[in-house]
Amino acid sequence: MIHQFLTFSLNEKLYAIDVFHVQEVLTYRDATKLPCTAPYIEGLINSRNQGITVVNFRKRFSLPDSAPSKFTRIIVLELPSKTADADGEQSSITLFGAVADSVNEVIDIEDEIIEPPPKFGNAISAEFISGICKKDDTFISILNIEKIFAEEIPVTVSEE
Repeated sequence: MIHQFLTFSLNEKLYAIDVFHVQEVLTYRDATKLPCTAPYIEGLINSRNQGITVVNFRKRFSLPDSAPSKFTRIIVLELPSKTADADGEQSSITLFGAVADSVNEVIDIEDEIIEPPPKFGNAISAEFISGICKKDDTFISILNIEKIFAEEIPVTVSEE
């Protein structure tokens, strides 16, 4: 089976996210800082009348920090989540922005060329990577968005 992935770079390495999770790609803009948040939370931006928490992937993955450039983008991602209320469980979508050094393109990747992540020697913890593939002599790490934010899911604020 073939899946589509949005490719982007961090610290001169290539990563990919399933396009199923991608809502849009925005030009980088400064976020409004939030008090008492994790160091990798940049703050909030307004997009389509929603406050979206922006996460700096470099900081989240303990990579060296870098100043934004003209190529820096914010990838707005959708993460399904379940919440419990008095009537039971409800599904919802949480939006968050992920800062990438640059966004490249959407590519097709066949399941059979995706290999398990290496157990060591990777800049990002193997628990955050769902697989590795090689395309045009370049290795691409496919990120597992659900695991990246399994512990701390950012807050999305709706302006109505």
